[in-house]
Amino acid sequence: MNSITKQAVNVDHTELAADNAHYIESLYEQFLSDPDSVDADWQDYFKQYQSPNDAPHNAIQDQFLLLARNQTANKVPTGTTSTSGSTANCADPKQMGVQQLISAYRRRGHRRAQLDPLQLHPRAAVEDLTLAYHGLSDADLDTVYSTGDLSIGKSEAPLREIIEIMERVYCRHIGIEYMHVTTSTEKRWMEKYLETNHGHIEFDKDKRLSILERLTAAEGLEKYLARKYTGVKRFGLEGGESFIPAINEIIQRAGGYGTKEVVIGMAHRGRLNLLVNVLGKNPADLFDEFDGKVQPEKGSGDVKYHNGFSSNVMTPGGETHLALGFNPSHLEIVSPVIQGSVRARQVRRNDTTGNLVLPIVIHGDAAFAGQGVVQETFQMSQTRAYTTGGTVRIVINNQVGFTTSRQEDARSTEYCTDVAKMVHAPILHVNGDDPESVIFAAQLALDYRHEFGKDIIIDLFCYRRNGHNEADEPSATQPLMYAVIKKLPTTRTIYAQKLIAEGVLTAEEETKYEDEYRESLDRGEYVANSLVLEPSSDLFVDWSPYLNHDLQDDWDTSVDIEKLKAYGRRMAEMPEGYKLQRQVQKVVEQRLAMQTGEEPLNWGAAETLAYATLVDNDDLMVRITGEDVGRGTFSHRHSELFNMEDGSMYVPLAHISEDQARFATYNSLLSEEAVLAFEYGYATTVPNALIIWEAQFGDFVNGAQVVIDQFIASGETKWQRVCGLTMLLPHGFEGQGPEHSSARLERFLQLCAEDNMQVITPTTPAQIYHALRRQGVRPIRKPLIVMSPKSLLRHKLATSQLEELATGKFETVLSDVDNVNPEQITRLVLCGGKVYYDLLEQRRALGLDHVAIARIEQLYPLPEERLVAEIEKYSNLAEIVWTQEEPLNQGAWYYLAPEMYRIVVPHPTKARILDPVARPASAAPATGSAKIHLQQQQALVAGGLGISVDELAK
Repeated sequence: MNSITKQAVNVDHTELAADNAHYIESLYEQFLSDPDSVDADWQDYFKQYQSPNDAPHNAIQDQFLLLARNQTANKVPTGTTSTSGSTANCADPKQMGVQQLISAYRRRGHRRAQLDPLQLHPRAAVEDLTLAYHGLSDADLDTVYSTGDLSIGKSEAPLREIIEIMERVYCRHIGIEYMHVTTSTEKRWMEKYLETNHGHIEFDKDKRLSILERLTAAEGLEKYLARKYTGVKRFGLEGGESFIPAINEIIQRAGGYGTKEVVIGMAHRGRLNLLVNVLGKNPADLFDEFDGKVQPEKGSGDVKYHNGFSSNVMTPGGETHLALGFNPSHLEIVSPVIQGSVRARQVRRNDTTGNLVLPIVIHGDAAFAGQGVVQETFQMSQTRAYTTGGTVRIVINNQVGFTTSRQEDARSTEYCTDVAKMVHAPILHVNGDDPESVIFAAQLALDYRHEFGKDIIIDLFCYRRNGHNEADEPSATQPLMYAVIKKLPTTRTIYAQKLIAEGVLTAEEETKYEDEYRESLDRGEYVANSLVLEPSSDLFVDWSPYLNHDLQDDWDTSVDIEKLKAYGRRMAEMPEGYKLQRQVQKVVEQRLAMQTGEEPLNWGAAETLAYATLVDNDDLMVRITGEDVGRGTFSHRHSELFNMEDGSMYVPLAHISEDQARFATYNSLLSEEAVLAFEYGYATTVPNALIIWEAQFGDFVNGAQVVIDQFIASGETKWQRVCGLTMLLPHGFEGQGPEHSSARLERFLQLCAEDNMQVITPTTPAQIYHALRRQGVRPIRKPLIVMSPKSLLRHKLATSQLEELATGKFETVLSDVDNVNPEQITRLVLCGGKVYYDLLEQRRALGLDHVAIARIEQLYPLPEERLVAEIEKYSNLAEIVWTQEEPLNQGAWYYLAPEMYRIVVPHPTKARILDPVARPASAAPATGSAKIHLQQQQALVAGGLGISVDELAK
């Protein structure tokens, strides 16, 4: 039924507006075909204007479209009988039916393709692939028709031959979906590639034997491990062995195109097989891991099927570096991490086409269909900040996710790969039990990516011979599936028998392949093809200058003041004729005065100066991404300036000097999870850079919690992967409600251990300047979590002098800024963030000379020595109180409390630690009521200072 129910039809009704003409026309077409298919009101309306000769236009339009594509239909070779005998015959219904049938095969042939090795689910008949559907019959099979735009090397052929070719191309063991691709060039390229080769390539003997050899390796490793470590989890590849020759083919073919690096991401199924048979991990090392002989030298380490690896292999184009990314059990989250790593490598190589660095991501069918990060990563794939020139994606389609195989439970789409259609990526469904078709699909995928620089998907229909893991019994939940699997010969067996039957090799030679591989494993020899045992160091980055350092808080981040002034002047220079928006022009002028020492600096002026010094003075690349980072959520950064005349963009920080390092800011799509994962991958790949991700509001970072938990906080202890990623998280309680107040500081502090990251709450422009510079120039790569401000960006007291930037450093603890008398101080208020200024203003207004206020600017690692020194300044100190804006069960207190008692109780000071001052414990971060917010803020400021609310200055 029509989705719009008309109450009354008149020319003023909104449905009849001009912009709905296409909708009305389609509704009328529907009415002409079946009047009862539209609402009664629409029937009455259309009957007023219907004429007896009205007919649906769709069929006529389709015929004219086919005529346009079939320019050869009127060419008739002498002496032949053809339906295309004259110009008049261009519109012959039979010829049009043939053209429609060809189009149907291209569009719907995948629905008839023999994809499932298990043949568990008979496929429904495809009506538009029948002769009758297009007005044809068996009587037409021997009639010669024009082949139109078919790329089969002849302009005419009998219908029987056309159908045979279409069946071979589109309906055998490869089913291709590409008609959703929006550009005609790509569709014609795909059709030509498929039809010229008749849907497959006749491989020579050597090629076929190499496929068998790789299948032998894939199957042989799994059998070996199953015998040697029966029942031990390894998430084997059994049932999907064609994956190994496929990825090997992609790597070798990419090398022939000149690719120098291939970066691979995958979950755990088949990972050990890939490590040993493709990347070249020594089998003896893997066996030692199974035997428990390998223990982490430091940190926690991780299970063997999560670990990454790197190696070099020889390809037709020379040596190529392979890198397998580390991945937790969170499956698809590795995809954006890999994209970030690839982008970093491409930037390092100045690879603007994406041909020098290739991303390959391997997915599982259930995760690919079910996890939202897949959609986010696809949406990033062609954007300015995140494109990598296309990714070859392989779905190892086991047709079951853990114990879920019913399609009505697993997804709402026909294929698990349908989400890829959102970016118009071609999808190659292929039967995993036909290795030659799999290799053809691998070649096609790589060639498409090389030609168009876009994603493409290989949907490898296979099965899982064991359960979810080797200790799991799958027949309890999939009895019919596993009854078939138990009787099914392996992919290698099927292919080997085919080669023997065709005389490619003998049964004895086939057995020899198995024996030789098993003997190589027994000897602990490398079994990967083309492995380079002495790899060229030119293909990867040397991280050694950034490793094995103790984490130091103090670091010299000074820069000559005249240089700072010069940077300020340079950033204020605009291209000739550049006209800025009025408020932006004012920002530029004010910032020039600040950055040349004429006025105190605000946050934005200090932050941009930090970037200028890093890219020019320290030759360090700076990359900033996140939602609205060019301007900044709160209009403080303005790193991107726009010409009001033509809309062009100018980035002053990218034009500091001719030989400066790269500076780039990118406004991201509205994603936290995939974008943060991308930047993690970027930061773990390029050490000499400052990589920053900024949240629009710090509250939104919890949309990327998996990235924080599984990578940022624990990547070093699990995988020894260091990362210098900086996260700017706007945080502060300013009456904006539960979702615009808290970056969840407590969650980051709970994750802190083993010097794994740094958590800071800077409160002055000089502090953020030195924190950013320290993060860049210090040869230590640890994540930096910044609780960045909102209202402090323009607070009258939150300013710094240029001299503080030129000569200072980041201070982990800031002492009281006023000239207090240490002998008079009996109460020490410790705090961090915005609340400091509220406390300071009230103390000054009330003249509370017995109260000192100190800021802990770095919460982790906790600067114990500086805290002790602060306490020891005040000989008559009686009370120490921690004051925070967050609710008691949130913020820093639960992290600080045991540390404070550990530090203070044994100390000779007579001071006692008072109960903390905070908002009442709450399930939400903040109230949505402005009135309650103000009452709570007044109460905690008064509580921090040790007075009543009534005593606060008005």
